[in-house]
Amino acid sequence: MDKMNQALEKMKMLVGMEVEDEERAAEEESSLSFMEDLNRNCALTTKQRFYGFAICLSAGLACTLLSMLVFFNPIKFGFTFTLGNLMALGSTAFLIGPQRQVTMMLDPARIYATALYLASIIIALFCALYVRNKLLTLLAIILEFSGLIWYSLSYIPFARTMVSKVFMTCLDTEF
Repeated sequence: MDKMNQALEKMKMLVGMEVEDEERAAEEESSLSFMEDLNRNCALTTKQRFYGFAICLSAGLACTLLSMLVFFNPIKFGFTFTLGNLMALGSTAFLIGPQRQVTMMLDPARIYATALYLASIIIALFCALYVRNKLLTLLAIILEFSGLIWYSLSYIPFARTMVSKVFMTCLDTEF
């Protein structure tokens, strides 16, 4: 095997190729970023993307609706509601791809909305699964739902500005 490798190296030198260049190219190829590697492995047809989107969104909506059945048990409600939100959020990655999804979520126009939404999901899961306090879980779910709305509004042009102005107008009353 070594003789073959040496013969290949000599042939490369004869043609003008440098042996180190190929080794560097192999290293660069193996050091692809996580998102590029994920996108390369997630090559789906359009039909598969729509099926994945529909299944993930349906499962997310089903979890969210089923969470209403256990509304009076905030711990179970918090877990199923949050699971439904995560599935619905993940469903869009089927349509546009995971790399573009993350890029859009980290866009400067919606980075704070994304951070609020993801933090509220973590807080809701923490309160539901670890703390197991019904009042804290209910407050975390309200925060999560508010974060979901604010995050969703970030995709509609001028929607957050309009909602902010409406709230400021409503709260700017004198008693």
